[in-house]
Amino acid sequence: MKIIEKPWGREIWIAHNDRYAFKLIEFKAGSRSSLQYHERKHETIYIEKGRLEVEADDENGNLIKTIANAGDVIENPPMRRHRITAIDDVRLFEVSTPELDDVVRVEDDYGRK
Repeated sequence: MKIIEKPWGREIWIAHNDRYAFKLIEFKAGSRSSLQYHERKHETIYIEKGRLEVEADDENGNLIKTIANAGDVIENPPMRRHRITAIDDVRLFEVSTPELDDVVRVEDDYGRK
């Protein structure tokens, strides 16, 4: 297990091998991730606690904002731009393909590339 501190909270890497990755991710209320996409990584997210605003591309490539709640599932296939903004303290689980370094940041509040 590995803990990665982030400006918006932290990631706990529970499993990471050549076939899949499994993370517990915690966001502080009011914080948000970068607007990003992945060239190869495909991720599925289950919201365990809290509410968040999700910005994600629709089928035409337009960013659409929706509210997601505990119990909801979000899928981000490769090339889909997405961002999470925590309305409350949020805890979610992410299962994905193993390419954890496959992040292309389009916008980032914390100056990360």
